[in-house]
Amino acid sequence: MTDTIGTLGEEFWASYLRDNPTEAHLLGHYPERGRFEDVSRAAEDRVIATQRDLAQRAEALDDSGLDDDERITRSVLVSNATTTADLLDARLAELSADPIFGIQTSLPLIAGMLGLPDAAVAETLPATFEGIGQHFRDLAQRHLEGVEHGRTPAAFAVRGTVEQLDAALAVPAERDPVLDALHPPEGLDVAAWRASLVEAISKHVRPGMEAYRDALSDEVLAHARTDEQCGLSWLDDGASAYAATLRYFTTTDRTAQDIHDVGLAQVASLADEYRSLGADALGTGDLGEIFEKLRTDPALHFRTGDELVEASKVAMARAHDAMGDWFEVVPKAPCAVEGTMTGAKAFYFPPAEDGSRGGTFFVNIADPTSWGTFELEAMAFHEGIPGHHLQLAIAAELPDSMPTFRKHMHNSAYAEGWGLYSERLSDEMGLYGSQVDRIGMLAADSMRATRLVVDTGIHGLGWGRQQAVDYMLANTPLSEGVVRPEIDRYVVSPGQATSYMIGRLEIQRMRREAEQRLGDAFSVKHFHSAVLDNGSLPLGVLDQVVKSRLG
Repeated sequence: MTDTIGTLGEEFWASYLRDNPTEAHLLGHYPERGRFEDVSRAAEDRVIATQRDLAQRAEALDDSGLDDDERITRSVLVSNATTTADLLDARLAELSADPIFGIQTSLPLIAGMLGLPDAAVAETLPATFEGIGQHFRDLAQRHLEGVEHGRTPAAFAVRGTVEQLDAALAVPAERDPVLDALHPPEGLDVAAWRASLVEAISKHVRPGMEAYRDALSDEVLAHARTDEQCGLSWLDDGASAYAATLRYFTTTDRTAQDIHDVGLAQVASLADEYRSLGADALGTGDLGEIFEKLRTDPALHFRTGDELVEASKVAMARAHDAMGDWFEVVPKAPCAVEGTMTGAKAFYFPPAEDGSRGGTFFVNIADPTSWGTFELEAMAFHEGIPGHHLQLAIAAELPDSMPTFRKHMHNSAYAEGWGLYSERLSDEMGLYGSQVDRIGMLAADSMRATRLVVDTGIHGLGWGRQQAVDYMLANTPLSEGVVRPEIDRYVVSPGQATSYMIGRLEIQRMRREAEQRLGDAFSVKHFHSAVLDNGSLPLGVLDQVVKSRLG
């Protein structure tokens, strides 16, 4: 059969769902149920080969036979497939011990989001649990391969992962938190179903966790990298591996040094904004005093998790009511707010494809006092409305003529760039409740700007863990208790943290150039439609779309 961009798009999406069965389940796509992600080297090789084949076949299509939308689809497919294959070729699974987002800590949260619409889907979960056990065993094998290849994780990541595995294994299988997170459907023999899950946990999940724990503690830890050499730059192939992560997460060819320099410039610019706003918001224009107040003033910190959740709901309601003045299209799916005890400080889950679940903005309430009151609104606008919820829900609700993969696959530069753009947009919209909340917007910017510096410092320029901590403490109002986990996140997830500010700066540049071209004819509503109504696009493709749509 002759390839068309339509058939290639369908093949690409089918391969994505097949390779990411949990993501498929979260979307409400159930043919892949009963499976879990295969992280074996053989599976990785298959995915790399498939992605490269799809990219080559898409590039080979006759350009003259494609309309504008089909050209966009081809560009997106080629970019996604190529950068995915390049990232997998870096073999980062060999050093993927992760105490921040690792499977050993994220399973209960994932389980709570899995839709179980009927008994047929629910009854496949024991098979999924068997796949989870194999996933752990494959992780163990990948790390042992890494030792053979001289590629190991940072020691702190290994130790943290082992501690989490030990804690999980100490809980009796019948009290595993995954069980309580599940929501059994009607028409199910819940007692028998739960017993089958406990059996699967005992026979498959726990032995897999033990194998992973033993590999990390008995073999990997002795070879793990020190805090001073925690970044990819200390590996023989570290430069090429890090370049692959930057291409994947920023969808650009920017080098580590270039991104580092952009971060330094942003940090300097933010210092001027702090001084300007600080006198009104906090009674001082001294940068050190501003940071100290934000870190230590008890009046500027939450006390309880309920306060965090309620403040998030209030901010979301205010943003929801303002959407009509700034956007031509508002998503149908609602955005809920929920507290969580695990995961990042705040994050968002998109709606299910079948409409069974709306979007959810999660706020981590494990340590409420670590949250500054000034931080909450910027975070809520980023993760919820007008940030990720608007972006992801609008994409999911695009018409059927849009290729399915463009509705649901999202690159980080576009998604996080939009989220960070939304924080500044919310200031234009008058959504911040006070000058202190506005200075929280600057604090959020500081985090993302320093990320450019420390991520590239760690993985491109040879920085140690403490050097990165010291830089972030000196240039943001974040406390040490917040900064250290942030730095650890960047160590175990190289490149991802650079996507936020790089994406935002590009979206702002596109808007600024459109305003200059169009003058009084510029419409912010039309600009937002141009950015949002084609799904997640690589930044170069987005630039072309905005210019084509707006003129």
